[in-house]
Amino acid sequence: MINIFRPLLLLLVLIFIAGCAAKIPHALIPDFGKKGVRLIAVMPVKNVSSDAKSGVMLRAKLVDELYFKGYPRIPLRSIDEKLAGVSAGSEVEVSPQVVGEILKVDAALYATLHQSRRGSGSLYASTVAEAEFELRSTKTGEILWRVRHQEMYRNYGFSSHNIELKSSKVYEQVIGDCVNRALETLPDSPDTGGN
Repeated sequence: MINIFRPLLLLLVLIFIAGCAAKIPHALIPDFGKKGVRLIAVMPVKNVSSDAKSGVMLRAKLVDELYFKGYPRIPLRSIDEKLAGVSAGSEVEVSPQVVGEILKVDAALYATLHQSRRGSGSLYASTVAEAEFELRSTKTGEILWRVRHQEMYRNYGFSSHNIELKSSKVYEQVIGDCVNRALETLPDSPDTGGN
């Protein structure tokens, strides 16, 4: 009887360990809570990946995830319109101090999408999203939080069409999971009473 329950017990222990996995490596200033970061402007994504649409998707996921962490939503259109005269379509990112002056926010969140690709192959392909996130104070310009994370889904199938279809289905989920896992390392808004 004990031999029957042993594999089940082992499975439960493994599930528990996986659920308690450590946070991904990140940098957070020790006195983050004292900085009073409540309003965060999500800046346009610097997209160095091969897919132009994925940067827009990543930015939208960032706004949603920040909202779920208790930070107020600042409409992306509003950010873009107010900063349009400053950036004037240049590749140079707008400094955090300028963002703070114009938008009256506490911090600016910059993201770089390093990889975003859907796999294709005959039997196996991976769908990958890798991004770096940096939260900077709009008062001092200092980096308050930084993380780089990669999510990968592996897809198996019997034809290249089947693999391509599976990769497309999980593409948005991979980008969303990359954002979610990365932002787990960012403290919740002070308005939520969280960490």
